Amino acid sequence: MRIDIISVVPKLMESFFGHSILKRGQEAGHAEVVLHDLRDYTTTKSRQVDDYAFGGGAGMVMLAEPIAKCIRQLQSEREYDEVIYMTPDGETFNQQTANSLSLGGNLIFLCGHYKGVDQRVRDMFITKEISIGDYVLSGGELAAAVCADAIIRLIPGVLNDETSALTDSFQDNLLAPPVYTRPAEFEGNKIPEVLLSGHEAKINEWRFEQSIERTKIRRPDLLGKTGLF
Repeated sequence: MRIDIISVVPKLMESFFGHSILKRGQEAGHAEVVLHDLRDYTTTKSRQVDDYAFGGGAGMVMLAEPIAKCIRQLQSEREYDEVIYMTPDGETFNQQTANSLSLGGNLIFLCGHYKGVDQRVRDMFITKEISIGDYVLSGGELAAAVCADAIIRLIPGVLNDETSALTDSFQDNLLAPPVYTRPAEFEGNKIPEVLLSGHEAKINEWRFEQSIERTKIRRPDLLGKTGLF
């Protein structure tokens, strides 16, 4: 998978994709993340990427021309499954969306800034609009990084144990159960005996029960989506 991210501040994301799992996934050839500076696609000496909004009002609007130029150049080089705009009024990102996008080939993320992009960009080029929550950030860079992380870690080979992603919270609309590691006793607190039993069926049953109980307490809204109740 190749993910192209269009931004007015691409350096903001360089460190995010240059470490840990995301770095290893790229080095192994499972994913490629390419950052694009929108200012490289401007036609003015000042490398202007925004202007005042028609009709007045506070805030600046991202120009359509450099965005269109960048997207068209990328689309001339390869096919993309989605051109995604990160915006507070998009559909809320969740694990099911990450699962779906991870099955694709190539993605473009456009990071909004200022008061957003010229609506004509959204009408002409964007195929999917995503929000990571009901709040507003200074730009779409952090949101795009969050989505890219959630997607890339699902690509086969990125995680050392591919089954790890399948047991994450939200994969089955349940929260993940508690997890423990050595020592078996820490400051008087012992781990549940079943985890030391070596009985896989009993351990899986305990984990399932714990997932249900944790979901009931913390996210009861999810239970109706499981089909279990």
